[in-house]
Amino acid sequence: MGGGAGGEAGARPVLEVRCAMASKKSGGESPLAEVKFLTVAEVATAMRVSKMTVYRLVHSGELPAVRVGRSFRVSEDAVHDYLKGAFFQAG
Repeated sequence: MGGGAGGEAGARPVLEVRCAMASKKSGGESPLAEVKFLTVAEVATAMRVSKMTVYRLVHSGELPAVRVGRSFRVSEDAVHDYLKGAFFQAG
């Protein structure tokens, strides 16, 4: 039998991911309703990469995401944090 969504090795509990994202803004608690979630396609467009690249980042744990049914949602803050950490000095 194939591994379902709930049985993937290394999958994080959804509640843990949501709490971590909700508490990021300005060091205090932020209501989850204020967190803007993006689809994989929206993240790919914003980063100018393919959807497969976004899926790889999510599955590797480099880009935190919330699983909603069979799809993923990524917080806008997580995308900004990833891009900030991806900059490097050339030369």
